[in-house]
Amino acid sequence: MHIFLTGATGFVGSYILRELIAQGHTARCLLRNPDAPLDVEDDAVERIKGDVTQPKSFAGTMRGCDGVIHLVGIIDEQPSKGITFEAIHDQGARHVVDEALDAEVERFVLMSANGARSGGVSRYQTTKWKAEATVREAGFGHWCILRPSLVFGDPGPDRPEFCTRLVEQLIKPFPILPLFGDGKYQMQPISVEEVAAAFVQALTLEAANGQTYCVAGQDAYPYTDILDRITRGFGLEPKPKIPSPIWLVRPAVQTLGAWGLLPISPDQFEMLIEGNTCNSEAFYRDFDVIYKPFTPENLAYVKHYA
Repeated sequence: MHIFLTGATGFVGSYILRELIAQGHTARCLLRNPDAPLDVEDDAVERIKGDVTQPKSFAGTMRGCDGVIHLVGIIDEQPSKGITFEAIHDQGARHVVDEALDAEVERFVLMSANGARSGGVSRYQTTKWKAEATVREAGFGHWCILRPSLVFGDPGPDRPEFCTRLVEQLIKPFPILPLFGDGKYQMQPISVEEVAAAFVQALTLEAANGQTYCVAGQDAYPYTDILDRITRGFGLEPKPKIPSPIWLVRPAVQTLGAWGLLPISPDQFEMLIEGNTCNSEAFYRDFDVIYKPFTPENLAYVKHYA
């Protein structure tokens, strides 16, 4: 099939692009910068210049495509540049869905996020939920929504990824690691290889049609254990930690974080202390993926980026 792919230059998108080509599909990639490097450069990959926030910029570009995989999302906002959760997650998804409907594309797979809901603790979650609603209500012949939790894996140069950012901004520079609260909130990491395989399978898997999946690993860990495993992957022994009361930390994050003076934004803070787990039984039942555990050995890639 010929697949229209957004977000192909990102961390997860680069893996999905490779998986698409490995499975015999071709890809038409929507790129804000048409000269941006892609992980696959051959005749199976086509470049299209456009921006999901500007629907006219990619009008007519989905004609001839059999399916769409829409990945574009942000963790940090840049309001001065028009990069907000509403513009990217909500409006951007609407623009991509509208173009797909206009081109009579039958298949649509959306990347959402674990925790997406109307009453989420962050605008990140609520705008992801709005994107989900747009896809559900569009009337595609085959659609699927995947909600990844914490995704880990070798990101390649200049791509943000949770574990490498933690090493760079927290584990490497600090001899004692600060904790928000007691650090017992749970996280359920999943490998980027599993995520990529599932997105490509979701295009044709009949069991996935009309379904929304929690995409999380088979094991959950408290945040303190997450830090220790990443630290060991970096080649160090776990470091001591200092808990800070949530009531004391939240005001500082809401002010300093909003101004970019902390390595965590208010939205990221609220999602972190909420935890990031879900029931992934349906995901592992329906998709043919190979579980990759969150071990120091599988996290050794962080050594190359910090």
